[in-house]
Amino acid sequence: MSDDNTPDQTSDIEDDWASALAAQTAATQPVPSNAESTQNAAKANVFQPLNNDNAGIAKADIDLILDVPVQLTAELGHTRITIKNLLQLSQGSVVELDGLAGEPMDVLINGYLIAQGEVVVVNEKFGIRLTDIITPSERIHKLNR
Repeated sequence: MSDDNTPDQTSDIEDDWASALAAQTAATQPVPSNAESTQNAAKANVFQPLNNDNAGIAKADIDLILDVPVQLTAELGHTRITIKNLLQLSQGSVVELDGLAGEPMDVLINGYLIAQGEVVVVNEKFGIRLTDIITPSERIHKLNR
């Protein structure tokens, strides 16, 4: 028995491939219509609206980054001192900061301001009560300064 295809089998295989290729080409090409409806269809495929059907998908995407560690910093204020004055600091020394008492403190994530808050004490531990969340547009505005 030979592995060679007979001419009838070869033409049948080529016909199958040709019909499959034609079906794939027809499925991937848009139906001819005016340019505006084609652009709208393309936009609809790219920017799917967020709805409850996609909520499970969005939650799965967010779940991928929930365990990524970030650095949270709470800044009471800043100051500049010389190395000489820094070396003179000892236990009980007071360093004056530019922040005023009662003024909101900045809360930064990886160096980016995301909120402001006030210092609170709960069960003898310090914490931060967030009083203002910085919106993305406000963050961009602060970066442009």
